[in-house]
Amino acid sequence: MTQSTQLAAPPKTRRVTISVAAAGISSFALLYAPQAVLPQLAAEFQLAPGGASLAVSVATGALAIAVLPLAALSEVVGRRPVILASVVLSVLLGLLLPLAPSYPVLLVLRALQGVAIAGFPGVAAAYLVEQLGRTGVAAAVGAMIAGNTVGGMLGRLSSGFAADRLGWHGALAVVAGLAAACSVLTVLTLPKGRPAPRGESVFAGLLLALRKPVLLVQYSVALLAMGSFVALYNAAGFRLTAEPLGLAPAVASLVFLAYAMGAVSSGMAGRLAIRFGRTRSLVAGLLTTIAGAALTIPDSLPLVVLGFVVLTGGFFAAHSVANGWAAAEAPEGARGQVGGLYTLAYYLGSSVGGTAGSTVYGHAGWTWLIALTAGWLCLAVLAVLALRRS
Repeated sequence: MTQSTQLAAPPKTRRVTISVAAAGISSFALLYAPQAVLPQLAAEFQLAPGGASLAVSVATGALAIAVLPLAALSEVVGRRPVILASVVLSVLLGLLLPLAPSYPVLLVLRALQGVAIAGFPGVAAAYLVEQLGRTGVAAAVGAMIAGNTVGGMLGRLSSGFAADRLGWHGALAVVAGLAAACSVLTVLTLPKGRPAPRGESVFAGLLLALRKPVLLVQYSVALLAMGSFVALYNAAGFRLTAEPLGLAPAVASLVFLAYAMGAVSSGMAGRLAIRFGRTRSLVAGLLTTIAGAALTIPDSLPLVVLGFVVLTGGFFAAHSVANGWAAAEAPEGARGQVGGLYTLAYYLGSSVGGTAGSTVYGHAGWTWLIALTAGWLCLAVLAVLALRRS
């Protein structure tokens, strides 16, 4: 490698990282924006809380269903067109959401938006490997996940604060405007990818993505860790507003500020993986998540807040390492399928684990929820350690 090539690489890396991080902010701000305005949706459309929550779960469910087909499509048409279509279409649907005349129409738009968003998380890691190589992908994946984390936090907080003055219509419009600005940055700066690989069929690539034990472990980590994380956050509002903590709902919603720690830890995780190795870094992230969850058991507000900060940092560090590891180990011709399977496991964990955790909390309380999620996370740790032994 010549000196001029070495000097040219960092600007390209920064450009790729910034454009993908902007796409992550846009996608995940749109995905989670309705979570903060569920009470307003319930009041306007005369819904029970479970019915109002469909505004979130319909989109995440559609994302989980669509991610694998879109990842496979990226093997045919290329990664960049799928990412650009994802960010543009999801913003356009976001701009239509405030105009929905009825709740069923809103749910249809949210389902379509989930399908549109699926094109980004299922393809982005494979795109980064093709742009930066297997050795350079760790830090870029960390930055991408940091963008996803910031997007999820901004979507919730922006819509939550805007809803008081603008209602849910204006709140969702504000988030759509923020996402539109990020999507413009992505469209203007996302570098062209390599031509789509055509040597392997989509189904052959899927078999390759399911054959390597190292990849199966990363899918398991995504499933178990995300299930634990969402279960804890689903019940967080109940925990914080119930006695003896007894916070007001608006104050309790500030728990989402803990996502800022996730943005920091996911950005650092790539560098830690390079320094200490993926196995150590991934296990450390999972154990940190368990420790943070344990801190929330006592009825002490400072400890509960600290616990959510710690578990959020640990989870996003683990997710960053596992996602980057899967992308780096993806076989040639199956990178899209690997990204799709990882994202499928991630959102399947969100759906199933979140529901199961909420059920356990409702019937047995917070301590049993911590025991359940700690068990899931310990299974993930054992899977990673077993991979190292083998």
